[in-house]
Amino acid sequence: MNTYSFDQVLELVEEMSNDEQITLINLIEKRLKDKRRDEIALNILRANQEYAQGQVFRGTVDEVMAELKR
Repeated sequence: MNTYSFDQVLELVEEMSNDEQITLINLIEKRLKDKRRDEIALNILRANQEYAQGQVFRGTVDEVMAELKR
């Protein structure tokens, strides 16, 4: 597998046509959105597990602040 520096990647991208650059941008944006969606889904799963196990603190703002000061 070849490895490239950031500058090398930029040079390669600059050699692409405008349409190829736009396609690359769209692909990267889609992959970043997919990755972020997966991270959010994992956070929700973990939060649901913590809630089911009773590991979630619930209370008023004052109660939360008092708990944090302990």
